[in-house]
Amino acid sequence: MIQPIYLYGSEVLRRKAEDFDLNDKEGLATLVQDLKETLKVSDGCGLAAPQIGVSKRVLIVDGTGMVDVYPYLENFIRTMINPVVIEESGKTAVYSEGCLSIPGVYCDVSRPASMTVEYYNEAGEKVTEVFDKFACRMVQHEMSHLDGDMFVDHVAPIRKKIIARKLVNIATGKVSTHYKSKIK
Repeated sequence: MIQPIYLYGSEVLRRKAEDFDLNDKEGLATLVQDLKETLKVSDGCGLAAPQIGVSKRVLIVDGTGMVDVYPYLENFIRTMINPVVIEESGKTAVYSEGCLSIPGVYCDVSRPASMTVEYYNEAGEKVTEVFDKFACRMVQHEMSHLDGDMFVDHVAPIRKKIIARKLVNIATGKVSTHYKSKIK
């Protein structure tokens, strides 16, 4: 079912999400389906469970809509349950980030250029995978949501001042989205 996306200022986005109980197969199937359907209609490239009001460590990334810019993202779709960063590179990369929970705001953010993540897939299998380039960025961005962290927390102080009014407007509901959204 398509869920509303919680916007900047919503308490759920600032909470550290809890691990998902892998024995709850029915609950997992429902949550994953909701994430997929909501992501599809919102035209994003990733969505974490807290963004639909569920404080659990589940996320989806889908780079297939970006193959015109990043051809290596063809077929790049991941559902990650209880992901954990095993290792991050010392080298960093800067990309412009945006977020469905912070509509209309884009900022350059520096993050590790690659990382190794251990997670469970939809079948309940443990997977260890290395991510780099923009795939790494998508996973990092969504994993940050699981820790109550948002990309605007990583921008330079002067940039944060520049976007402050936009953030206040979002947090007070003075924003328009083409997808269902809410602040709570």
